[in-house]
Amino acid sequence: MTTEYSGTGDPARSLALLWRTRERPTRRGRPDLTVDRIVHAAIDLADTEGLSALSMRRVAEHLGVGTMSLYTHVPGKGELLDVMVDTVYGETSDPPVLPDGDWRARLAHVAHTNWNRYLRHPWLLQVATTRPPLGPHTIAKYEAELRAVEGIGLTDLEMDAVVTLVNGYVHGAVRGAVEAAQAAGRTGMTDEQWWYAHAPYLETALDPRRYPTAARVGTTAGEEYGGTTDPTQAFAFGLDRILDGIAVLVAGRPDAAPPAAGR
Repeated sequence: MTTEYSGTGDPARSLALLWRTRERPTRRGRPDLTVDRIVHAAIDLADTEGLSALSMRRVAEHLGVGTMSLYTHVPGKGELLDVMVDTVYGETSDPPVLPDGDWRARLAHVAHTNWNRYLRHPWLLQVATTRPPLGPHTIAKYEAELRAVEGIGLTDLEMDAVVTLVNGYVHGAVRGAVEAAQAAGRTGMTDEQWWYAHAPYLETALDPRRYPTAARVGTTAGEEYGGTTDPTQAFAFGLDRILDGIAVLVAGRPDAAPPAAGR
């Protein structure tokens, strides 16, 4: 569930921080404290304790400085959050590098890059970016994602829509993987332990004569995945279906790109 929104800080101050047009320590500022140190401390805090733990006070404690020292460099939490998001967007490469090959391989690379970023930084799922932080890494990310479908016959609006579709799919699909990864730690019970505890009751409640399809498919899936689902497998299956749909759109264009190898 979204708990924060990007783009809530002062626009002039956020953009100055994002593009580092003004590193603004005053004479009273600590020489060892920089925007980059503050931002990486905030990311570490959000990674380990979640976005709900993020505050200027907690970041200051993480750095071992007084809270007011941060305000010499970062105006507030809104601006800090924008720079945090932009910073993790730039972790892979700047500018992002796409693999050689057809558009399908490039879009798959885009999807997996975003999937892995969410797994490294689950707090990103709680940040609404409909008003994106317009920093260098955010724009480089968008540029690279558009280049994945450049020259394959789509209009500019369709290119934007395809990128939005893929990113939206990843955002939804990765929630299951994050929740599965966090479940054991937060509940104190592994998936296997959970199933073992519920199995005797399910055998009584799940009557295959009343729910024949659910019993058959559920049993098959459970045996395959060792649980209710395999988020990674589900992600790969869904991504292939998304790419299949985009292939239909591309094939309908008069100047369509050649079909993907093996498709």
